[in-house]
Amino acid sequence: MADKPHLNMIVTGHIDNGKSTTMGHFLMDLGVVDERTIAAHGAESEKTGKGDTFKYAWVMDNIKDERERGITIDLAFQKFESAKYFFTLIDAPGHRDFIKNMITGASEADAAILVLSAKEGETDTATAAGGQAREHAFLLKTLGVKQIIVAINKMDAVDYKEDAFKAAKEKGEKLVRSVGYKLEDVPVIPVSGWKGDNLVKKTENMPWYSGKTLLEAFDDFTVEEKPIGKPLRVPIQDVYTITGVGTVPVGRVDTGIMKAAHPIIVMPSGALGEIKSIETHHTQMPTAEAGHNIGFNLRGIENKDIKRGDVLGTPDAPPNVAKEFKAQIIVIHHPTAIAPGYTPVMHAHTTQVAATVTEFLQKINPATGAVEEENPKFLKVAMQQAEFCRPVRPTCIETFEAFPEMGRFALRDMGATIAAGIVKEITEEHKP
Repeated sequence: MADKPHLNMIVTGHIDNGKSTTMGHFLMDLGVVDERTIAAHGAESEKTGKGDTFKYAWVMDNIKDERERGITIDLAFQKFESAKYFFTLIDAPGHRDFIKNMITGASEADAAILVLSAKEGETDTATAAGGQAREHAFLLKTLGVKQIIVAINKMDAVDYKEDAFKAAKEKGEKLVRSVGYKLEDVPVIPVSGWKGDNLVKKTENMPWYSGKTLLEAFDDFTVEEKPIGKPLRVPIQDVYTITGVGTVPVGRVDTGIMKAAHPIIVMPSGALGEIKSIETHHTQMPTAEAGHNIGFNLRGIENKDIKRGDVLGTPDAPPNVAKEFKAQIIVIHHPTAIAPGYTPVMHAHTTQVAATVTEFLQKINPATGAVEEENPKFLKVAMQQAEFCRPVRPTCIETFEAFPEMGRFALRDMGATIAAGIVKEITEEHKP
């Protein structure tokens, strides 16, 4: 498994378009999950009064609350292999309440699948302004996920008709093009998550389609060179206290190399300690490098000194902590307009913190890049500009130029993503 290059892949799309079902069936066809497990899920699903319709979805939706509500709440991780790669699959919630988890997932992803429905009404809802598929596509692009596949799901529900596929494909392509992907780089594949068409095996139900299956398309992804030469940056996703072991944070190495027995610093607290041991998927490893999802044991760091959203680095090149930074943002959804003093929640890597937009420097035309107005008083949808942001507490963040992985963020308010942006410059640093 470890001999193959590794990719993190996120599955996104509007609620009820079949993300979890598609990936559950995919994993069964691949042999990662056995049929007995699926059958047991089916029996359990029937007991809840949902028929057996959730038997595949429950492979990914393994939290009890998700099963009862029939929606994906947190990120589920599964691993599988294609001929060429070893994948960690992140199933992201489509439900609007849970999009903050989706942002965490997307910030860790190398590639994405956007699941759309072949059913006309469902595609329209998902891709319309305010639809989750539109929001997800925009966030994927802004958060730096360069590779994407569009899966047109529920082909069984439209009798495998080519016309239905073409109509949904057109809407999907219009959507991904509008957020900045090049169509020639985005495969669009007709599938049925429920029946299993074109997931792992080529289907006979769509003789008009001669392209690749989902699994075959995964091997067309490319692995970018890992930024292992940069200073160490590990955003913390969770921290566990394990009896007899101690403090065990988990996260993904964004840049650099982490080594057991080496000194580390946790920011913003400035706490110093040492890496005792590192493991991934329950396997001990002496080092971890950019791209690895890991858990690690620390010596000298107390639980109070480290939490989700903190960033781990080395004492000689510690992570930057900003009191204020200059950014370039694009407003993607706001009922009226944004003015200085506005304080939404900023989501960057694994941190979530309220941040006040203090000043707008320029209004830029997103189509041409030309400056339309200096020091505008407010901003509406789709206007792009430079601005100053002040998080309510010092926050680990880096410039997009130096660390793209940690220089992106989204601004959210009222249960929706208002804007997304990149950090241009840290204007006021915090020293612990």
